[in-house]
Amino acid sequence: MLDRLFRLGVWIKGIDGLLEIVGGVALALVGPQTLNHLATFLTQRELAEDPSDRVATFLRDHLQHLSGGVKLAGSLYLVSHGIAKVLLMIGLLRNVRWAYPLAEVFLMVFIAYEAYRLTIGFSLPLVIVLALDGAILVLIWREQRQRWGLSAERSMEGSGS
Repeated sequence: MLDRLFRLGVWIKGIDGLLEIVGGVALALVGPQTLNHLATFLTQRELAEDPSDRVATFLRDHLQHLSGGVKLAGSLYLVSHGIAKVLLMIGLLRNVRWAYPLAEVFLMVFIAYEAYRLTIGFSLPLVIVLALDGAILVLIWREQRQRWGLSAERSMEGSGS
């Protein structure tokens, strides 16, 4: 069961990585006028029901005034983050030894950032993402120990403790 959860978690992260790559490329290729239309399309129904909706207003205002530099930085972030996720997914699914510790570090950095964001303000979706990342981290750690025969006892024996 845990092995299936490990594979499912790795696939979810890999698919998320592919979506980030597509989103990053799309963001780089989309012009300001298209972003304005997208902002209007995404928010028009919600703002018709509640003109003071904070999320819709925030989204509309920020998409409409996105500078070229911010757009490029966002695009580069999404593409590079997506590529990292996809490469780690491939490494983990192919049981490549270096992929395990790298994936663990990658997830720990994001878990730390997500926890930091929670100290700024509560967000249920962020709590869910943090919990999912934590569960995937534990599953990767377990899989690494199982695949490569690394147990806590062996590690301590090898260090002379």
